Amino acid sequence: MNVLLIGVNHKTAPVEIRERLAIPESRLADAVQSLARHPGVEEGMILSTCNRVELLTNCSNGHADLRGFMRQFFQVDPDEFERHIYEYREEAAVRHLFRVASSLDSMVLGEPQILGQVKEAYAVARAVGAVRSHLDALVSRSFAVAKRVRNETAVGTSAVSVASVAVELAKKIFGSLKGRSVYLVGAGKMTELAARHLLAHGAGSIFVANRTFDRAQQLAAKFHGEAIHFDQLYDTADRADIVITSTGAPHAIFRREHGERFLSRRKNRPMFFIDIAVPRDVDPEVNKLDGLFVYDIDDLQSAVAAHVDDRRKEAERAESIISSEVERFQARIKTLDIVPTIVSLHDHLETIRQAEIDRVRGRLGTLTPEQELAVETMTRGIINKIMHTPISALKTAAREPEATTIVDLVRKLFNLQETGRSCAAAAKSGAESDPGARS
Repeated sequence: MNVLLIGVNHKTAPVEIRERLAIPESRLADAVQSLARHPGVEEGMILSTCNRVELLTNCSNGHADLRGFMRQFFQVDPDEFERHIYEYREEAAVRHLFRVASSLDSMVLGEPQILGQVKEAYAVARAVGAVRSHLDALVSRSFAVAKRVRNETAVGTSAVSVASVAVELAKKIFGSLKGRSVYLVGAGKMTELAARHLLAHGAGSIFVANRTFDRAQQLAAKFHGEAIHFDQLYDTADRADIVITSTGAPHAIFRREHGERFLSRRKNRPMFFIDIAVPRDVDPEVNKLDGLFVYDIDDLQSAVAAHVDDRRKEAERAESIISSEVERFQARIKTLDIVPTIVSLHDHLETIRQAEIDRVRGRLGTLTPEQELAVETMTRGIINKIMHTPISALKTAAREPEATTIVDLVRKLFNLQETGRSCAAAAKSGAESDPGARS
């Protein structure tokens, strides 16, 4: 197994960089298929959220030009992004995935949304056949690790979300949210969560605009709000004090001229935009207008910082769990790597046993069923005793740095050929037999 992961996130790249690499949900399956076809990539998965874009792969011999894939697929110059890109291999990649799934690498420590996003990315990759064996076992294990972190630590207790942080910022602008009208642009999970937080803090009327009007009606009904046709967005948005937008549009849908129009209609009463979309829905130029306040996903980090210290000790406990799980997974992978050699050794010795029985059968004459069973039992016992020492040595070596040397030595000593059962098949079989592999 040769795990390679590269990506950018909220720590390494500002939103103007991340939005150029963001993959809309409608294109994710095609992107994953393209990644899986890229030279050197045996399996692949892509995680694309408002805070990160990551390519997770299992590569042939540990080599794949993932920067080349980024250049081709995103039509960008990797040199321009180089200082923002991180790369992890093998154990470091496993650790990173476990931390991401457990929300230890999130902008909001302990937020629950990321695990669902990882599961969705995994489901898409499996559906198109890009995740089959090794990555299946790895990503499935990350779900179990995340569950363990949630159950054994309080890192997610009272965890703030992007939506709750946005509410805090709105309070700073308006003082009280009582009676403030809210306009939701886009009817996704994040906007719905934001609406719940705003209503819980006293917000009044809710308007919902979405490109699919039925979805806007469904969300508006949940909050006894009003659904708006998307083509009426610019004629109605000024009715709101707070606009929360997350549409997935490839370009900004609110520009400076829209902001000027809104201010004129509102007679310069302040208006607050919470832009949680990547790419951004609100052009940064809008923030330059007096009376309009625009916060994008990166702006929310300052509000998040105040919450991090409260859960730092719990995060340390979670990191300890991650370390033990990484060690456990790496040991298991090393053990799986020796399975093909053990299978090949067994097949080799079994072939010799059968050949020798056939060779002497004519001299033994007619055997009774009891005698046949005795010959079978005796020869199998000899084979098992011969296999015991090399198998024990292989299993012990699997946990040591010299594992590859020992495996090569055993194969040379017994002149073993590659078995028809691949290491990938062994990994999948091992994953399915491990009751802890899935959460």
